Order: sequence, then C-alpha cells, then structure tokens
Amino acid sequence: MDLSNDLQSWATAIQQRTEQALDKALPAANIAPNKLHEAMRYATLGGGKRVRALLAHAAGEFCGADANKIDQAAIAVEMIHAYSLVHDDMPCMDNDDLRRGKPSCHKQFDDATALLVGDALQSLAFQVLSAPNLHADSEHQINMIHLLAVASGSRGMAGGQMIDLASVGESLSQTELEFMHIHKTGALIRAAALLGAYSASALDEKRISAIDHYAQSIGLAFQVVDDILDTEADTVTLGKTAGKDADSNKPTYVTILGLVRAKELSEELYDSAIEPLKAYGEDATRLVQLAQFITQRGF
Repeated sequence: MDLSNDLQSWATAIQQRTEQALDKALPAANIAPNKLHEAMRYATLGGGKRVRALLAHAAGEFCGADANKIDQAAIAVEMIHAYSLVHDDMPCMDNDDLRRGKPSCHKQFDDATALLVGDALQSLAFQVLSAPNLHADSEHQINMIHLLAVASGSRGMAGGQMIDLASVGESLSQTELEFMHIHKTGALIRAAALLGAYSASALDEKRISAIDHYAQSIGLAFQVVDDILDTEADTVTLGKTAGKDADSNKPTYVTILGLVRAKELSEELYDSAIEPLKAYGEDATRLVQLAQFITQRGF
C-alpha cells in the first residue's frame, strides 16, 4: 500500500484494529461446525487492504464518531465484502482460483463450503450491526441495518453482479457500465462511508451529504482504477488473476473508453469526490488522502 508516512501510520492502525475486531466477531475454528468456521476465517482474515474499513473510519472520524462504534460498522461491511468475493470466485460466477494472493475459498475447501461461507458471513454482518447497544438511538441503528441491506441486495451489490454476468460479451455504453458498477462496487463503498458517519451519536446533515457525494464518486473511481490495473498490473501485484476481465470478454472502462480516457476519468471522479469536502479543511484530510490513494494506486 503506497501511502504517505502519515496516512500509512493511520491506515496500519485501522487495519490492525479491523483485523482484531473481525477475529473477535468470527466464530473460532474449533467451534462446530469446524470446517465452516475455519473457512469463514480463511476467507475474511489476513488479507486485503481493508479499503472499506478505512473509509468507514475516515468518515466516522470526520463526523466525530467513537472508534469502537465505527469498528462494528466497518467489520459488518468487510464481512459482506468477503462473502461477495467468495461467491464471485466460484465456478458458477467468475471462476477464479486466486484471491488476495492465495487459493480462492472454493479451491482451498470445496464449492459447497464456499457457498455456505458466503451465506454465513452475510448473516454474521447483520448480527454484528443489530447487536444491542451498538447505537444509543435504536431507530437510527435500524436505519443503519437498512442501509447495509439495500447496498448488499438486488438493488445494490447482488444486482450489480447479476448485471455483470449478463453483460459478458455484450457492448455496453459508458452509462450502462456506470449503472452496473454503481450497484456492484459503488453501493458497498458508499455504505461503508455512510455507516462510519452514522456511527456518530449526533448527526450533522451537511457533513453526511458531503460524505454521500464523496462516496458515490469514489465508489465509481475505485472500479475505474480496478479496470486499469486489470490491464496494466500483474497477478502478483493484484493478488488475483490479472487480465481476467479481458479474457472473460467483460466490458470494462478500458475496453469502452481506452486506457488514456479511463485514467482521465479516474482523475475527474477524484475531483468530484473531494469538491464538497473543501469547505471542511483539515477535518476532511483522511477522506481526501484515501481518495488520492484509491485513484492513484498502481500508476
């Protein structure tokens, strides 16, 4: 993770506390059913940049939320993300044997176990977010649960994946591609930032609105950069199979716009993301730094 020293120190601390919170929330591998719990931990722990957790904490700090409260929102989103990767890698989906630099869950275990891992992680995410006393205002907590449910379901991540599967070999317009990724990738990134913000005891609607705009732009930028890296980076750097989308004949920002225009678009989305944060000066530093990392990683 190529970050400035200041951001690197903060990010490392957040990644470590996220790992610890996930380790505590996931069932131990020696608890029955042992194989399922072992596979859940395999799929979730010890990998990934925890970008969604970082966004949750940056947004939460921006809104004055307690870090321990943000932890729970962050790990709920990370569990949903991990479940989606497990299912995405399966033969009936993207059929990828490598994830985060190690064998995909279905390769390390088996297809049936991987399917159940995804199911169990999704349930556990909502168990975490619905825990008593997570938020002083129970109605507010229900709204947080609702937000994650919508972001994960047919009007969010799952729906985006369905559109993605149906788009293989098709020629999409930029608008159609954006619609797909607003759901597939953007919805959960937006949820991560908003759930971090909603972890605060008191809500500042202007700050929430700024974060919402920021998260929508940065969610699209994340996918644009993913498409660029799928073209330019190697498998070791990515931790997953490089060139997979091109080999699968999937439409990407690079195939539709070309490499140069895709990079320009990532810069435009960065500018759009940070625009509403400029009024907050140093309070928004972490959010701006993360936007820089997301849009500049790898190139």
